[in-house]
Amino acid sequence: MPHAPSAALAARHRRLRAALDAEGLSALVVTALPNIAYLTNFAGSSAMLVFTHDRLHFVTDSRYATAVDDAQREPWASPELAVSVVAGSYDAALAELLKREANGRVGIEAEHLTVARFRWLEAELTGSAVALVDTAKLVEQGRLIKDDYEIGILREGGRRLSDVARRVLAEVRGGLTERNLGFTIDRLIREGGFTRTAFDTIVASGPNAALPHARPTERTLGEGDLVVLDFGGVYDSYCVDLTRTVCVGRASDRSREVHGAVLQAHDLAVAAVAPGVSRFAVDAAARDWLAKAGMGDAFGHGTGHGLGLEIHEDPRVTRWRQDIDVRREHLETGMVFTIEPGAYFPAWGGVRIEDDVLVTATGVEVLTEVTTELLETD
Repeated sequence: MPHAPSAALAARHRRLRAALDAEGLSALVVTALPNIAYLTNFAGSSAMLVFTHDRLHFVTDSRYATAVDDAQREPWASPELAVSVVAGSYDAALAELLKREANGRVGIEAEHLTVARFRWLEAELTGSAVALVDTAKLVEQGRLIKDDYEIGILREGGRRLSDVARRVLAEVRGGLTERNLGFTIDRLIREGGFTRTAFDTIVASGPNAALPHARPTERTLGEGDLVVLDFGGVYDSYCVDLTRTVCVGRASDRSREVHGAVLQAHDLAVAAVAPGVSRFAVDAAARDWLAKAGMGDAFGHGTGHGLGLEIHEDPRVTRWRQDIDVRREHLETGMVFTIEPGAYFPAWGGVRIEDDVLVTATGVEVLTEVTTELLETD
């Protein structure tokens, strides 16, 4: 795993400490592995972090102790990192660490710590100087805006995924099964320099294309089928994602109509992206066009989702719901997310077109560049 430089880590730490100050917290217990990776460059599968105003108390087990010690001698290491190796229970080690190193209001990541673990930890801390406080997305708020290091990786990931996509589009032909085509896509993703696929690859043909998250089956691609191809890869720990819809053989007038409407919705949404624009307005640009085309009911999911260390992050580019979305959050320079409108018709099929975009100071940069025209296979 490549590593964020020390300057990037330091900036992330400053932002999080400002968030702690705003919440009146003396420390934050970080249990979500993507958040730990974001703050420390740790790429293992088991760790905890107690983030205070002057230290990063890193808790892991013997499997990673040597690697973490070695990492501390690298140029990108954080001088604030204090490593503790767990001999038994992680939660017991965490409780002892908090009793020893923390006091006052200590935040926990409410979305990532189970109720049972929280109650146990709270009971263990009874009578101590620590009061646990549930928090939401304190680290994730920093991850919303990608730094220069992250943007460089996501640009390269988008370029590589575009190269993979061009090879994938050349593989589509009648007689293949969805599953076999999916296997080919997964192989091409790895050959393209990705560590792994970012999610289970979607190959959905004919009526299966009406299912936005269809799994590849043994169905054989046939003449006139629309085939939705949705795939992504993890490059240097960051996720990129792309969807194209192809026709096997000659496309019908109906297929052209639906594809054309979705493509226009895609282009309008991309054009709407700029700093200061509401994320709901970007969704509306796509959704309103499909409604105008008589396909509003055929578009049920959001227009996009954030990308980064996880395949689904904030910002969520969705329709505005008055009863839930009390704030109209605006886009900011450095955000990276997908634009992926679609239209789905049961028993007939569907179309989805997806690209990854970066919000720039002047508007938008599309990170994935592959033709969006309706391709017809030979």
